[in-house]
Amino acid sequence: MSHAHEEQVEDTRSLKQFLGLALGSVGVVYGDIGTSPLYAFREALRPVASDGVTQAEIIGIISLMIWTLTIIVTLKYVLFLLRADNDGEGGTLSLLAMLMKSARGNRKILMFLGLIGAALFLGDAMITPALSVLSAVEGLKLVTPALDDAILPISIVILIGLFAIQSQGTGLVARFFGPITAVWFLAMGAAGVAHIFDDPSIFLAFNPMYAVNFLIQEQYVGIVVLGAVFLTVTGAEALYADLGHFGRRPIQWAWLVVVFPALTLNYLGQGALVLKHPEAMGNPFFLMFPSWALLPMVLLATAATIIASQAVITGAFSLVRQAIHLGYLPRMEILFTSETNTGQIFLPAVNTLLLVGVLALVLGFESSDALATAYGISVTGAMVVTTLMAYEFARSRWRWPRGVALVVLAPLLLLELVFLGANLLKIHDGGYVPVMMAIAFTVIMWTWRRGTGILAEKTRRIDVPLSTFATSIEKSIDRKSAHAPVNVSGTAIFLTSDPESAPAALMHNIKHNHVLHEKNVILTIRTVNKPRVSVENSFTITKLTDRFTLIELRFGFMQSQNVSQALGYLRKCGVKFDIMSTSFYLGRRKLVPDAESGMPMWQDRLFIGLANAAIDPSDYFHLPANRVVELGSHVII
Repeated sequence: MSHAHEEQVEDTRSLKQFLGLALGSVGVVYGDIGTSPLYAFREALRPVASDGVTQAEIIGIISLMIWTLTIIVTLKYVLFLLRADNDGEGGTLSLLAMLMKSARGNRKILMFLGLIGAALFLGDAMITPALSVLSAVEGLKLVTPALDDAILPISIVILIGLFAIQSQGTGLVARFFGPITAVWFLAMGAAGVAHIFDDPSIFLAFNPMYAVNFLIQEQYVGIVVLGAVFLTVTGAEALYADLGHFGRRPIQWAWLVVVFPALTLNYLGQGALVLKHPEAMGNPFFLMFPSWALLPMVLLATAATIIASQAVITGAFSLVRQAIHLGYLPRMEILFTSETNTGQIFLPAVNTLLLVGVLALVLGFESSDALATAYGISVTGAMVVTTLMAYEFARSRWRWPRGVALVVLAPLLLLELVFLGANLLKIHDGGYVPVMMAIAFTVIMWTWRRGTGILAEKTRRIDVPLSTFATSIEKSIDRKSAHAPVNVSGTAIFLTSDPESAPAALMHNIKHNHVLHEKNVILTIRTVNKPRVSVENSFTITKLTDRFTLIELRFGFMQSQNVSQALGYLRKCGVKFDIMSTSFYLGRRKLVPDAESGMPMWQDRLFIGLANAAIDPSDYFHLPANRVVELGSHVII
């Protein structure tokens, strides 16, 4: 085979891989934003529909939608933010981890921004499945009004089924995500083309002045409409969060070639339809289709909304895993549903919490119209946070001058603040729900971070320096002192978060059992501010004395912290110990609340509740169950 032919084969393989990633991103990344046409234009028309809609109002709303997609999704996310990656990974916490490396005086502000952004995303992960599935199933009313009463039960069954299959993993289903969603976008685009010439004046929407004039003429009502217009870009955060799964170029090409044109054509078609048939404004999306195509489109819409929901649920799992590894949440059970793709994970506790939240929203609001008013605040809030963090990123990582960063990002931030203000007008109509969710999640993450810091500080005060302790205990054994512990064969591995101090479990073992193993390993597990750590860079071994060795294992915040697997690799590298004669010692602390601890009593109790709910360390770190010894102590927090 010639060298030129080999290159051609390699290019063909690379092209197939690229197209496969682009098609996959159509399903996973754009599933959420792709279901917005179901309800966005309908909701935007509602505030101006009481006295009938004019041609200028319809063109103005469509113009607002097209330019919102252009500025926020295309310019901010697709062309700018996708370049702000942390070793290929994106998302709020990934960006926070990267900024914390270079931040100086503003670390606490950045941390709060990151936590708020993550909390808003988790709130979005509850509202998206509820709103998307409801809006799709409501299309059944147009097929036959007799199914009106069945919409809520059908939606609940679909959502329960969706969360029930999460434990099986998304690998098999994911293969169908791209093609189904691609068909969905093609169908939307075709429907738009079919109606776009109902009234060709809709093409005036490409002129941004129609959007500006609409806001000037409508004034307060225009601001209310903006809150609904923002529904067109819900799911844009998934662009950034899923960066690590597909890569920058496939996501960009999928948007520019498939998604953006299909959305634009569909919104133009909906606008032209309502211009010609004003009575269609009640449900312009489904009324674009002939009666014979209604049921197939309802089924396709339902499939698309399930895919959109799946994407945001998977994103929530990934975000919570990052938060755990970065120290913002207690350890939870993380199950891997794929032998080859470490990104496919399942968190039972998070899955249950999301299901309860989604069902509460569906039963509480009962329709997509009512739920749409609660939507938007979490998305706009998360976008404002991302823009603020992007400013710091451009300054600290790309070394942009302050003036350049302000010129580029200040107009975008101003636009998003306007959208946030428009959505805040809906606080009393249900907008308080995502706000309360975000506050609750932020308080939980901040309490855990603050509590673990206070706990570490308290234990550090009474800790004995490890080097001093190891030297003194070695001397007492060598001198055969009366107080020296009995030397026993085997290896003891003591897990600790502070390698500078003697672990509490080691101290208790000597104090109560009066024994010291022949070999003692002080093991520290550290999560670094990057997604993954190569195997050769994942450990450091320091020999303190003949009996004491210090080992640090390093994991990225996207990796499974499998200690047994890591120790197996160390054995291959020449670290000698027999796993059958090795015991793992863990310190278990019973926390007692104290009003003088530095946190209010309610926060103390919340922290203790979170600590008690955390998964057992031996399970989380995948330690051999029959080789673990736990030694307890009381700590006032």
